[in-house]
Amino acid sequence: MAKKRKILIPEPRSKFIRVKCNVCGNEQPVFDHATFPVRCLVCGTVIVQPTGGKAKLVNAETVRVLG
Repeated sequence: MAKKRKILIPEPRSKFIRVKCNVCGNEQPVFDHATFPVRCLVCGTVIVQPTGGKAKLVNAETVRVLG
């Protein structure tokens, strides 16, 4: 019964992640399925590029997954 309930109420596959900019070291949260390029709030470097599904980290590394 528990398996059937999971199918009826699906959980989201997307998450927020905390990334660290490789240029300036700033950490900021971003959505892992971003639809627009995300820039660093400090130096303005593009850190996340959208791909149509899961976003690609360009000049950043994942620090941790939030939620």
